[in-house]
Amino acid sequence: MSRSRTKRIIVTADRDYPVAKFIVEYLRSKGYEVILMGALKDGRPIPWPDAGYLAAKSLARGEADTAVMMCYTGTGITIVANKVKGVRAAPCVDAQTARLARLLNDANALTFGARLITEDLAKEILDAWLSVEEPDQSRADRFKRVKEIEDAEFK
Repeated sequence: MSRSRTKRIIVTADRDYPVAKFIVEYLRSKGYEVILMGALKDGRPIPWPDAGYLAAKSLARGEADTAVMMCYTGTGITIVANKVKGVRAAPCVDAQTARLARLLNDANALTFGARLITEDLAKEILDAWLSVEEPDQSRADRFKRVKEIEDAEFK
């Protein structure tokens, strides 16, 4: 993403988790435009399939540059996000996995368990995720192959 404009980031969760609130404020403090979805939008719980699907559809339509998605374990929201064409959600439990998911796999949605990480760990994961401006183009053939598979499966 170009630094010439503010990066837009969707943040969604099925519940109004304390770490989710921390993430929203942390991203805003770093100058990102945060788009609230799911329970973060109005404080009301929402089933994780709906929280993930709505955010993934918005990301796929290009309404944001990336997304941060949370549910209790992170598993469910990852599964549903990856059902949306154009979304490549990666569950990340540490900074190195987050950085490499962006760099080597061209992931565009970060997912994790909101009850499984601390605020400090969330900050490390987010910083690593956002440190990658563009995926490693030496892997373009792999990204192309993923797109070919996606196109074949989402006819």
